[in-house]
Amino acid sequence: MKLISKKTVTLLASALLAAGCGTFAFGADVFPSKPIRLICPFTPGGAVDISSRAIALELSKNLGQPVTVDNRPGAGGNIGGSELSHAAPDGYTIMMTTSAIQSINPALYAKMPFNPSKDFAPIGTVVSMNNVLVVGANSKIHSVQELIAMAKATPGELNYASSGSGTSIHMSGEMFKNLAKVDLVHIPYKGSSPALTDLMGGQVMMMFDNIPSSMPFIKSGKLRAIATTGAKRDPFLPDLPTIAESGVTGYEAAVWFGLVAPAGTPKEIIAKLNAEMLKGTKSPDFVRRMNDSGYIVSASTPDQMAEMDRVDVPRWGAIVRASGAKAD
Repeated sequence: MKLISKKTVTLLASALLAAGCGTFAFGADVFPSKPIRLICPFTPGGAVDISSRAIALELSKNLGQPVTVDNRPGAGGNIGGSELSHAAPDGYTIMMTTSAIQSINPALYAKMPFNPSKDFAPIGTVVSMNNVLVVGANSKIHSVQELIAMAKATPGELNYASSGSGTSIHMSGEMFKNLAKVDLVHIPYKGSSPALTDLMGGQVMMMFDNIPSSMPFIKSGKLRAIATTGAKRDPFLPDLPTIAESGVTGYEAAVWFGLVAPAGTPKEIIAKLNAEMLKGTKSPDFVRRMNDSGYIVSASTPDQMAEMDRVDVPRWGAIVRASGAKAD
């Protein structure tokens, strides 16, 4: 039997290695080769769900594979986030995260099932928005000052709904309590949709809701909008004052939503998802759909999203600590 030389073995090994690298590169090039699951960590009908379905539609067109939205609500987005953190880092499971999940929940929850800064790989922000203080159509509250006066006259008797503990809606209410020096009772729900149903039915008194989920009911007259939560007037509700304008000095609460993948997802796949997401956010249909619902399209790169996260974590953490809010 003729022995194989060391040089031949080395050449064969190099060829096999090159073939393996080629296979990996080919796999990245053809991504995706099957449907993608987009986790929405809140209930159907809410602001996160609306934007998730809008961008899923665009990604489906651009990637040539179905992108299906899977609602996994609860614990202020932590249930969906935990599911993403345990998913395979192959690009076939992604999630619409929020600034609240990224920067409020770590300060609010004593035990987080994941670390959003370490367990998620940013793909890019999609939209941003302000919140809006809304009451039922038959409410006696017509202004922020009337709300403050009523709350001070009956401490602990007024309540506000939220889409869940730790959400931006919850913390917008806690910020209001802290800066206006009033006592309001927090009533958490598993998403905006059931909270808004009870608000319109009179079971709860008010809500600091994301503008997109409340906008249809504001337009139909089923809800009365009192003020918005941003630093300046919202472009979609320009006749409404901000809460700060209404006498609560220093009040400012805005939010953003963005796509993330499990940590360890290959950079080539992240880059492809970001490129197709950016393309989708420029679609006239997407822009029209978002603007009609009160979203501001604010797409970004993964690095830009990571920087927003870096800035938001200490800012919202300080707000949570000042409010004294805790969640189990």
